[in-house]
Amino acid sequence: MKRATLYYLATLVLAAAAIVGVLHLGSVFPAGAQVPTAGTAGGTGSLALLTGLAANLREPLSHLFVQLLVIILASRVISGALQRIGMPAVVGEMTAGILLGPSLFGLVAPEAFAFVFPKDSLGALKLLSQVGVCLYMFAVGMDLDIGHVRKKAQAAVAVSHASIVAPFVLGVALAYFLYESLSGPRATFTGFALFMGISMSITAFPVLARILQERGLSKTFLGSTAIACAAVDDVTAWTMLAFVVAIVGSASMATSVVTLVLSLLFVAVMAFLVRPAVPRILGKAGLAQEDPSTGTLALVICVVLAGALSTELIGIHALFGAFVAGAVMPEADGFRDRIRARVEKFSSALLLPLFFVYTGLRTQLGLLDDLQGWMICLLIVAVATVGKLGASTLAARVTGIGWRESLQLGALMNTRGLMELIALNIGYDMGILSPRIFTMLVIMALATTVMTGPLLTLFQARRSADGRMAPARVRV
Repeated sequence: MKRATLYYLATLVLAAAAIVGVLHLGSVFPAGAQVPTAGTAGGTGSLALLTGLAANLREPLSHLFVQLLVIILASRVISGALQRIGMPAVVGEMTAGILLGPSLFGLVAPEAFAFVFPKDSLGALKLLSQVGVCLYMFAVGMDLDIGHVRKKAQAAVAVSHASIVAPFVLGVALAYFLYESLSGPRATFTGFALFMGISMSITAFPVLARILQERGLSKTFLGSTAIACAAVDDVTAWTMLAFVVAIVGSASMATSVVTLVLSLLFVAVMAFLVRPAVPRILGKAGLAQEDPSTGTLALVICVVLAGALSTELIGIHALFGAFVAGAVMPEADGFRDRIRARVEKFSSALLLPLFFVYTGLRTQLGLLDDLQGWMICLLIVAVATVGKLGASTLAARVTGIGWRESLQLGALMNTRGLMELIALNIGYDMGILSPRIFTMLVIMALATTVMTGPLLTLFQARRSADGRMAPARVRV
């Protein structure tokens, strides 16, 4: 032991002596042009140290870390507080995004807001948030369970399509009165009307599933029916949105036709080539691994990136490709569940809060500075709720579901959450939605998501004398 210690000390002494010797020999060389440091002009000592730290803090990477810390901490605190009063986590994340924007943070502490979120730093924030949305949509795609849809096909198709058609028509009609005053700089009436219709029609499938899980309703008649309806709604609404983006973003009808054809070709390739190829490449051992290997995860990531890149090049946004990539993942041996668990945790904890804040930075409540603006906003919330909840309830009742269960199903289908914000940001980026109507629609998305829990409780099925929930009444 003593011998090893002496050897270690001797090595350090010899290395130090060699370094000092080389530095002494090199001291005869003339000094080159020196770049003045942060402390040379402002003094020495502690002042120079503080100046250097401030300069390092202005570096893009340091600034991004500051933003990540502020965003993640605010999202966790606000989300945790709202969850304690029965709100879904996504409501807290959406609220945190708005509060960190110019509507509160920028209003209360403008200097701090300008430091944390300067305009020249938003590019990196936007790219990271888009990556988070793509991973989230990939997880949503893996959430789709065709078995649920097959078991509840009649109710699922009727309710989901009614919950899309009715609010879509109401949204298009509302656009006629709002176009001249609230459309974006690059909007045509067709584009604005279609986006208004889409914004009224979307249901947040993951939020709905989380609400059912938190309330212990996932395995009930209501829960399985709601999941099936939301799954059909999700696929239909996002397919419509892809077509709307293709039409609005094309310079001519011929271009839009080409975009639609390429989109259908992409879906066909993913469904008939990629879907069977992935399990063949992984093999039974790869699909059954409890802890997916690095190679397995790399293959999955490549499929997601290739899908997102394909639809981005086609012109219908990268998130559609990520969604389809999730839908074609193998279901055997619980493979989807293991991959989804890893993707959701990473994207939900780090990247999705960035998207909420980026949306919040675009949401300016100060734009609604008059009674007319707030009245229009309330009208949008009312139209969205009546169209979605009302149509879903009536369609469910027609298929034979009892009134109480139909009303609960309508309340669940009225949930919009993150899915709505994704669609709104697409419309904003394309110049279809102005900042004012964007803010109104964000408020609508938050309001309809917040009201889901209270409405579900209000419409809850009457309990029987022994305390159990009364079974759903279905006409045969």
